[in-house]
Amino acid sequence: GVICIGGGIWHILTKPFAWARRAFVWSGEAYLSYSLAALSLMGFIASQYAWYNNTAYPSEFYGPTGPEASQAQAFTFLVRDQRLGANVASAQGPTGLGKYLMRSPSGEVIFGGETMRFWDMRAPWLEPLRGPNGLDLNKIKNDIQPWQERRAAEYMTHAPLGSLNSVGGVATEINSVNYVSPRSWLTTSHFFLAFFLFIGHLWHAGRARAAAAGFEKGINRENEPVLSMRPLD
Repeated sequence: GVICIGGGIWHILTKPFAWARRAFVWSGEAYLSYSLAALSLMGFIASQYAWYNNTAYPSEFYGPTGPEASQAQAFTFLVRDQRLGANVASAQGPTGLGKYLMRSPSGEVIFGGETMRFWDMRAPWLEPLRGPNGLDLNKIKNDIQPWQERRAAEYMTHAPLGSLNSVGGVATEINSVNYVSPRSWLTTSHFFLAFFLFIGHLWHAGRARAAAAGFEKGINRENEPVLSMRPLD
């Protein structure tokens, strides 16, 4: 806050540098376009923050992130198949990679399958099962708690994917409408508002530059057909 106040005082007492005066257009419409661009940038950043960040936007309130739902599904199936007798440490999938567990590019033990792309996901329900080298095999085999199973099952079935199918391997209803979480609404609303703010920036920036260059043109009213029509009364 102090830095912002100091910056405000600075800009009140000084004028832009010569290179800035030459580079920018200085008019009301130009200021509007700059403001729209700033709002657009903040909207795009906020949308990504809301989509991926489960610390500032806890999954308990907003629903799981996409990567979290994907990891939750891999965990849920691992728990199920391990109870059915599968050796989750050595089982291989159809590609020869680990079906349940594998190693990340940096050597950590991670969930296998399509969710491998989200191997660096962090979530409170999964962290107790990690060790110094990723997922701890001993904990996976002996220390999975019921609350972790319930949380993973809930997040697996509440992926913020709308009607998109199989993003990150998450099983979704075919030809149907799936769960849309508050995280989905928050992300998409910020993204679309940011997009249209950016379009507004382009529009007003173009008009501002045209006006500054002296070739701004409005709609030509000289030959409008209505001018040659008889009055209604």
